[in-house]
Amino acid sequence: MLVVTAVALMSFMGVLTETSLNVSFPALMRQFHVSLSTVQWVTAGYLLTAALVMLTSAYMKRRFTNRNLFVASALMFIIGDIICGLAPAYWLLLLGRLIQAGCVGLCTPLMVNIILDVVPRHKLGTYLGIANLIILVAPALGPTFGGTVVAFMSWRMIFWIPLPFAVIILLIGQAQIKQYTPTQKYAFDWLRFAVLAVGLICLIVGLNALGANNWLEFGLLLLVTLASFAIFYRLSLHATRELFSLDVFKDPAFLYSFLPYICLQFANVGINFLIPNYTQAVFMASSLIGGLVLLPGSLFNGFGQPVYGWMLDRFGGKLPLYLGASLFTVALLYMAVVGSGMGVLGITLAYMIFAMGRSMAFGNSVAYGLKHIDQKLQNDANALYNTGQQVTGAIGTTVLALMMGSVHRAGNTHAQNVASGSSHAYIMLTVLGIIILLLFHRLLNLRDAKAASTNIDK
Repeated sequence: MLVVTAVALMSFMGVLTETSLNVSFPALMRQFHVSLSTVQWVTAGYLLTAALVMLTSAYMKRRFTNRNLFVASALMFIIGDIICGLAPAYWLLLLGRLIQAGCVGLCTPLMVNIILDVVPRHKLGTYLGIANLIILVAPALGPTFGGTVVAFMSWRMIFWIPLPFAVIILLIGQAQIKQYTPTQKYAFDWLRFAVLAVGLICLIVGLNALGANNWLEFGLLLLVTLASFAIFYRLSLHATRELFSLDVFKDPAFLYSFLPYICLQFANVGINFLIPNYTQAVFMASSLIGGLVLLPGSLFNGFGQPVYGWMLDRFGGKLPLYLGASLFTVALLYMAVVGSGMGVLGITLAYMIFAMGRSMAFGNSVAYGLKHIDQKLQNDANALYNTGQQVTGAIGTTVLALMMGSVHRAGNTHAQNVASGSSHAYIMLTVLGIIILLLFHRLLNLRDAKAASTNIDK
């Protein structure tokens, strides 16, 4: 468990700076004289880069040692941290964040792969919950940490404060991490990786162009995205080099756990961006209050992980998946119906219910899927789970930023327009919650049908 803790703590550092920066967007916009749609790239670009790195995790697991991957990830965090802390211009801040993304991109799949190597399947929920606890405490601390730093110091301290802790984790972790499976030399499929990377980048840039009402650019980039995905699929049919296997999509247990998983991440990252900025714009709250609004819910999100994982191991999938998705959906419905009438206290309570439900369903959708996926495909599934949640997280930030700023009614104040745009986002996420419930129903029915078929055969 010490090894998993060291790897998870390095991921924790990356998530901490990510969620801290969400609260600092108004300060960054003033400092660098950039728009909201531009500044959100320090989150969207970070998540997209992490996703591209995670695409390689199945290959990395087979090719390099755990220690090599951990040291590389730690060095990327430290180098990116220094660049961000010193950045005199926005593009350097963005560059530092893209370098730091490599840390989470390597460490998060590495943590899960180590657990898969050493933990029996019937305990996966509990152990993944404990590991996720360390990473998901960061969203609990991040907005409060970022809001406090921006209120009383410079936003640059968001990067300087974690730096010595990252160095300590690097020194301890590299001495403790062991190798549990042999490595082999494989030829990496650079062509498929490049084609998929082009598609994902064009998708996110295209959504950003849509926010600027540049429909022509959006349409062209969407065509490139679809063409890239089609080419990737064709290349995968005859691939001889390593990236990841698409065979995992043929397993219904993966497909119907993967889809709700990425939908939950889309909503989570988007809401974590929207609510602090919504609170500051609509309720005229400070950056500190904007961060504190997320604290109670994020604490349930992080510290509840071991309990939620135990629920899966003890009671099966129905209780945590149905209950989590229901709480998630009810909270979003409340935000959509009440809107700006919630006040700071109301939105804090609504987010707490949202975070509790999302956390219960999120980690358990992966654990449930991994319990029922062919062991030979687990590394590929892990790569896709992690990549999917990073990509949809980047899309979530972009889409909710667009919706938040989509209303420009003449005669309305800025706060009223932001409230109207955010209301549309809450409605859309409520519909997404209903879809997630339907996907979980399909997933659990698939397992029940298989069990019934097995009993009949016996």
